[in-house]
Amino acid sequence: MRVRWLLAAVAVLGVANYVNNVALPGAYPWISVPSVLVLLLLARAAGLTAADLGLARATWRRGLRWGGVAALLVLVVYLLALVVPAGRSAFLDQRAHLSFGGALFAALVSVPVGTVLLEEVGFRGVLWGMVARLRGPVWATVVSSVLFGVWHVLPSIGLGRRNAAVGDVYGSATALVTVSAVAATALAGVVLAVLRWRSGSLFAPALLHWATNGLGYVLGAAIWALFG
Repeated sequence: MRVRWLLAAVAVLGVANYVNNVALPGAYPWISVPSVLVLLLLARAAGLTAADLGLARATWRRGLRWGGVAALLVLVVYLLALVVPAGRSAFLDQRAHLSFGGALFAALVSVPVGTVLLEEVGFRGVLWGMVARLRGPVWATVVSSVLFGVWHVLPSIGLGRRNAAVGDVYGSATALVTVSAVAATALAGVVLAVLRWRSGSLFAPALLHWATNGLGYVLGAAIWALFG
């Protein structure tokens, strides 16, 4: 496996990130699929197998089981957070200020297709698999997680204005918001990458990722309707 394939995959993700957040914001569900196809073509050219990508059929059941448990834990944490006012304010994010139908569309279409598909195939599938081939799973976890944090620089811009809890904590310190967002998502990337590593399946982190974002939209819409 040559380093040039890894650099090409990083470049594809960089272009997708720019298009999603700057050139055509809001179009990310439609950017995701062609980006994923290009990434998978690069993975094939680099000689990665289905197992390298976390997609081997033998791992599907284990991945779904691990991911299902992780998603259930996210739901429990979210429901506990709703008990206290500070927890509820975290759900008052402008991105979740939607009708119930809009929240369902986000949870069932935008998040799985536009966010989870691209980010899991890109970071825990292709990048993780390529780096694991070159340097092993520990390096794959570190590199993919750092890049996952960097991926969130552009989405973090203006986060303090969109999320009430973030705005209360950081105020106008936009640079600090970005640094914190990058650090938090890099740490989340470690959790997702370890889950992919230990389960051997991309389905496990994908389900956790979907639960974190998708359930957030549904519960956020409910909180906006009741307390916004």
